[in-house]
Amino acid sequence: MILEPIRPKILSVQRIPHAHEEVLRAYGANPAKHTSLGLVTCDQDDSTYVALDEATKHALVDVTYARSLYAGAEYSSGRLSGEIIGVIAAAGPTEIEVGLSALIECLEHDACFYHGDDRGEIALFPHVVTSIGHYLAAESGLEFGSSMAYLVAPPIEGTIAVDRALKEARVRVAKLFTPPTETNYMAAWLSGELSECKAAASAFAEAVLEVGRNPRSQ
Repeated sequence: MILEPIRPKILSVQRIPHAHEEVLRAYGANPAKHTSLGLVTCDQDDSTYVALDEATKHALVDVTYARSLYAGAEYSSGRLSGEIIGVIAAAGPTEIEVGLSALIECLEHDACFYHGDDRGEIALFPHVVTSIGHYLAAESGLEFGSSMAYLVAPPIEGTIAVDRALKEARVRVAKLFTPPTETNYMAAWLSGELSECKAAASAFAEAVLEVGRNPRSQ
């Protein structure tokens, strides 16, 4: 099974080296701990959540704000809005730079959605995080360094596919997001051994493709 990648587009990367206390608080940072912010917008939300988590593995940064924008990138409020805004905070601008570098590297070379059909009408995210960082650990309730199958697809395809993944791999649900998410998808975070997370992601992707080929099962 070979899927065609849909590479995320980073729309804007900004820094506030010495942020005002009110801005820090508004975006979840602690003025007693943080002075600097790094901000990013992108046209793929889930890829960016993975990239934000990656930043926490390479720098002393906290993900203090990460929100998907309603309806998705095609309905964004402006050309730099995309599908998500993410914010990292740190004690100083040096750590922000290191964190942003890791985040950008992840978006450019790792996390991305894939086409699930020849017409490009189905997009899926069968991503495996080998070792989660501090952000996804806190969001999922899993231990830092755990493996995760991060699975996303449109509502009906994703539901069938998550069921398949849970049946074919030795994984458990860390979190399941029923539709609609802000971008009208559904998602699941599954945990287990790395090999089982990979098996779950493979089963998930295959099931999404099957539903796309046969939308009205008999």
